[in-house]
Amino acid sequence: PQVCHPGHPPGSLSEQGAGAGVMGGGRPPPPGPSLPLTLTVLAWLGTGTTMAGLNKWIFAAHGFRYPLLLSSLHMLSGVAVGYPLDWARGPSPPAPRPRARIYLLSLTFCTSVALGNLGLSYVQLDVAQAVATTTPLITLLLSGLLGVRRHHPLQYAAMGPVCAGAACSIAGGLRFYQPGCGFLLAATVLRALKSIQQSLLLQEDRLDALSLLCLTSLPSFCLLFGAAVALELGPSWEGVLGYDSTLWACVLLSCLGSVLYNLATFCVLSLTSALTVHVLGNVTVVGNLLLSRLLFGSHLSGLSYLGIGLTLAGMFMYQQPDLIATRWGARLRQGHPRGE
Repeated sequence: PQVCHPGHPPGSLSEQGAGAGVMGGGRPPPPGPSLPLTLTVLAWLGTGTTMAGLNKWIFAAHGFRYPLLLSSLHMLSGVAVGYPLDWARGPSPPAPRPRARIYLLSLTFCTSVALGNLGLSYVQLDVAQAVATTTPLITLLLSGLLGVRRHHPLQYAAMGPVCAGAACSIAGGLRFYQPGCGFLLAATVLRALKSIQQSLLLQEDRLDALSLLCLTSLPSFCLLFGAAVALELGPSWEGVLGYDSTLWACVLLSCLGSVLYNLATFCVLSLTSALTVHVLGNVTVVGNLLLSRLLFGSHLSGLSYLGIGLTLAGMFMYQQPDLIATRWGARLRQGHPRGE
């Protein structure tokens, strides 16, 4: 298990910008990969937003009724793009392949997709997004239960405003009595577990992003395509043939975007942690709301603004727990000077 050290809590973005100590001979450590990490995070945010918009267009504007089929095509694109790229970069040094972990990761991913789609058939999309904002908290709890990583106490406290703020900013007055919330919550737990599994494969088993994409895409495609045939194509396979070329062009773009998004996700996971990825995901929810307000004049309620403030405050707590603890301790010492 990784233990947090002063100044740089494990998995936070600041951890990547500085060394863990002074190197031999008293020389300062070389500068950390802050620029590559920043560029990787920006690429991850850009591809994620683009892919979300494309998928929304596919389902809403074109009435595409086959989400499992689309997910399986995303995985097939990972196979079609990943393997040629892996071959083009030349032979890599031989390394053991943790096949059991890879197959378990594929099963976790496919089950989370299936449960998420099942939940969406019962509830509104906003409800699903609100439930998904609990992913950082669940990731934190799972990583602690599995002994994967220890976190600063303030990072545990930060999950409150991070999750509640993002949920408030999008949920408003939605009701959560629908039965689909149970499926969505199960999908959220599996999504958090999936990120932890990916992080372990990237950081402990030393797989790179492209290798992980190749190794997980094929088994995930087989599982998702089998589920799509049984649950979607079997009852109404004729409907797939009725869509025009515009839809399939959007599907192709979505598939290419999914490859870039998965590669960017694996890169961010290899540089930070599963928890950081999901905290950034909640901040992205807030960013999308503010962007929609600025560009399209969308109305935001008072609860939405409260949620935005809570999320940003929680992000600061998560990112700088040692700074907050140091400042708070200094104030307490000033308020109670020695010798009184």
